[in-house]
Amino acid sequence: MSRACIYYTDNTLGEPLFSESQKTIAQSGLPIVSVSLKPIDFGKNIVLDIERGYIAYTRQILTALEKSESTYVFFTEHDVLYDKSHFDFIPPGNDIFYYNENCWRWDIKTDTMFRHDRMLSLSCMCCKRELALEFYWKRMMKITEVGYDQFMSREPKLARQWGYEPGTKQRRRGGLTDDDFETWSSEKPNIDVRHGKNFSPPKTKLSDFKHPPKWWKEINIKEIENHEKLLRIKRAYTEQVRGVHG
Repeated sequence: MSRACIYYTDNTLGEPLFSESQKTIAQSGLPIVSVSLKPIDFGKNIVLDIERGYIAYTRQILTALEKSESTYVFFTEHDVLYDKSHFDFIPPGNDIFYYNENCWRWDIKTDTMFRHDRMLSLSCMCCKRELALEFYWKRMMKITEVGYDQFMSREPKLARQWGYEPGTKQRRRGGLTDDDFETWSSEKPNIDVRHGKNFSPPKTKLSDFKHPPKWWKEINIKEIENHEKLLRIKRAYTEQVRGVHG
């Protein structure tokens, strides 16, 4: 019944968000396997010398799953601020993917946080490691079969068709497998930060959706516990970005 975290990053996220996210993952006390495109001091680190993109993203996840030795894994990413309660979850089943739906997305350029129906993120998933390993091997094999040139854009058409979150898109809808998913809700929410360099489009307002969600909720950041810390992160991150771009 061992649990661990896998962590994958393209090393493009600025400070202090990059470090603050790692701190929230470390507080879980679980073993961490990190796979990055440049060396980082975080858990057991493996570096892949490849260019950022969908293929790299898939290979990083697959590598982390292969190197982890746990029964269950939490998928963790560099731009999510995790609450410790997120890591209390133990999957009740071995053949299904589980998503923590207690998550707010935050457009860091504003003080607005939002959530909507079926807001399921890979960064908030937990499952049996072998189940994920089988899924990502199938995905990597399909990428090789189709051809790497089909996955060179920022968000390849086939990647959208297959879906990013395992279990949420079955074959009849264009997905790769007929795996299923369930959800859980941690005691306190995770904060998924939208900062403009996210791997997938940020979708921070209703007009960003081709098919609008059934419900949408927005709150001010001040309604979140420990919002003072979030505002400090925002100020420091904004100053860092301004410094980089002059």
